[in-house]
Amino acid sequence: MDLRNKTIGFAMCGSFCTFQKATGALYKLSETGANIIPIMSGISYSTDTRFGKAEDFRVKLKEITGNEIIHTVKDAEPIGPKKMLDMLVILPCTGNSLAKIAGGIADTSVTMAVKAHLRNQRPVVIAVSTNDGLGTAAKNIGVLMNTKNLYFVPFAQDDWRKKPNSLVADFDMLIPTVEAAFENRQFQPILS
Repeated sequence: MDLRNKTIGFAMCGSFCTFQKATGALYKLSETGANIIPIMSGISYSTDTRFGKAEDFRVKLKEITGNEIIHTVKDAEPIGPKKMLDMLVILPCTGNSLAKIAGGIADTSVTMAVKAHLRNQRPVVIAVSTNDGLGTAAKNIGVLMNTKNLYFVPFAQDDWRKKPNSLVADFDMLIPTVEAAFENRQFQPILS
């Protein structure tokens, strides 16, 4: 599929341990020629962690996409009315964001982007990354899997011995998932 005429939002939530891989997935997506609008939750935009400095990730996102980062609820709200995106990708998507999206809560830049974008009945691709995916977040994944216009990047347990409830998406499967979502279908197999 030719993505050169598509505008894709790329939203990052605070699963900091996946940020290096997430920026790698973003880079591969940028190589398709799509226009990518970066979106960061307030936490991911401003928090330094043992996995890296927030400013370094912000610089990297701007370099890869060539666009300014949306990081406030106010700036995310026009995504819907202005029909700014053809697709929205959330990579990584935390258990907290999964719960908010499943519950219709739009109090962060990422969840507002989802709400605003879905009003246009356009696809949202979710790349889950949560330590409680097979625990309390499982019900939210189930709800979202049965929600129109939502698609999941294939995922699996990432460390079943030390973190038996933890799930993480296979970020290398982002592009085929995006292509399938543009055709209104879920890329399979969803459990890798």
